[in-house]
Amino acid sequence: MIGKSVLFAGLLTAWCGGVQAQQSAARGNEVFANWCAPCHAPGARHPGTQALDALYKGAKPAALEQRTDLFPELTRAFVRTGVSVMPPFRKTEISDADLEALAAYLAPKTR
Repeated sequence: MIGKSVLFAGLLTAWCGGVQAQQSAARGNEVFANWCAPCHAPGARHPGTQALDALYKGAKPAALEQRTDLFPELTRAFVRTGVSVMPPFRKTEISDADLEALAAYLAPKTR
């Protein structure tokens, strides 16, 4: 009976972890849509995407959601300190929890 209890606990933990990951990805998508997409979504009308397109000249995708090199540390640094004409975002704008969800959403392993 103990073996079945341990197995059930392990399965429940794995399932809960999967649900939390899905919730985090959904929250990361929401944070991106609210704070990042106005400048960084695909298309010519997004100034951040245009700036990255001019910078990378096709060597990397300009739209952030298409990138495969946005590791969480990089996303956190850019969001909190800003870069070029991108302003920094305060914790009162993007909370630490929302920043973690965003960083996970843009991380290579999540796409």
